[in-house]
Amino acid sequence: MGTKVLVASLDPKFSVLAQTDTNSYRKFYSNTAEGLFNCIGELRETICSGYEIVHLFSDVLPNGSIVDTAGETVLGSDLIKSCTQSGVKLLWVASANKAEGYIKGFNLSGMPMNLVMTISRSESNFPSFLENLLSKMSGGQPMPVAWVAIAPQTQLDPQHRILPECIFAAGRASVVLR
Repeated sequence: MGTKVLVASLDPKFSVLAQTDTNSYRKFYSNTAEGLFNCIGELRETICSGYEIVHLFSDVLPNGSIVDTAGETVLGSDLIKSCTQSGVKLLWVASANKAEGYIKGFNLSGMPMNLVMTISRSESNFPSFLENLLSKMSGGQPMPVAWVAIAPQTQLDPQHRILPECIFAAGRASVVLR
């Protein structure tokens, strides 16, 4: 059956980005679903149905909470906990948000899950970055190995200028997502 992927959005303003990223995931993971969720509760309920990857579009507030269009919020750490309890191996907040919100509210400490928090998508470069990463991951490379192969860990590398700005925390480094 393969890795089950959910590309989720909590606001229709992300619909074009969500569709673009969904198309990228479907090239490598046939079991990919896309959804626009009206509220955080609906999103959490869907996550509980067994996704290994959750690729989320949401605004992150300065206090580290994600917010839906109705104004309902949940602290990033609480969403991480819900994800790990549901078997999610990778949570990727794919919409651009300020690092301060991630730092305040997205504590991965002790949680067995990989977490990516996007600061800047570098719009024209994000799809190729995502597809390069997914190609390596679906081919059997653990995410940290795939990440380092395409995202040099030094800002002196000229390739670094075209990469999206993301924070990657490997809480489940050895997991393979085929």
